[in-house]
Amino acid sequence: MSGIYPQLTCKEVKQILKTLGFEPRPRTSTSHEQWVKKENGRLFKVTVDCPKSPFSPDLISSMHKQAGVSKKEFYAALKK
Repeated sequence: MSGIYPQLTCKEVKQILKTLGFEPRPRTSTSHEQWVKKENGRLFKVTVDCPKSPFSPDLISSMHKQAGVSKKEFYAALKK
């Protein structure tokens, strides 16, 4: 685990996504949550699987890419 980019909990990831302008989609019968945002005609969709929390660096990397931001921007949104 890196000191610069520590593991994140489900609560922290949801906070980041809200800060970045994402909204949760209505849940279905799965543990995976879908967070969506439309920006400049593009649809960004981030999948969050809370039972996997705290999230590994690989999952965090996948989420920040799905959100269309850098890892640095993703973590910076937690501090806002």
